[in-house]
Amino acid sequence: MAKGFIVFAGDIHGRYTQPRGPRLRAQPYAPPRFALLKRLTMAAASAFLSINLWTGAPLLALWVGSHSSDDTVLSMQAVFVVVLVLAVLVSLMALALAWLDNAYDDFIGRPHAEQRLPWLRSMRAEAEGHISARVGTTLLERIVIASVYLAVITFLIWFFFFAGSSVPNTF
Repeated sequence: MAKGFIVFAGDIHGRYTQPRGPRLRAQPYAPPRFALLKRLTMAAASAFLSINLWTGAPLLALWVGSHSSDDTVLSMQAVFVVVLVLAVLVSLMALALAWLDNAYDDFIGRPHAEQRLPWLRSMRAEAEGHISARVGTTLLERIVIASVYLAVITFLIWFFFFAGSSVPNTF
């Protein structure tokens, strides 16, 4: 990067703006190098993790559980392995998504909010406002939201139209 350039992360929507102020106005502005590539990489990683949270982790847990027992019938050992592997994978993916979201917030210059658990908030906390209400929803958050919607809609379509009934028909 050339000397005298200011790098500013940008606003909440990823647009790069020149910093304001009397001292900073005289210097030329240059957006961060490979900013679009970094944003696309973070978005792709977020989409990959959020989709695999619903699909890849359960399938991998079932595969590991099916290979953990030599029996041809269901065993408690296989069930325990599936539950354990699924818990570990989902926890790791959730931590990775949280880390990726924080890194994206730092990259675009979004302010961090104080995270309080809902039961520790004051009943008069209406004036505080949440971080999403103050600065909007980021691209990564929208990707995770879309993934959840897609998973729920897909499950409902499968359940109502393709799953069939497990109850024997007595009529």
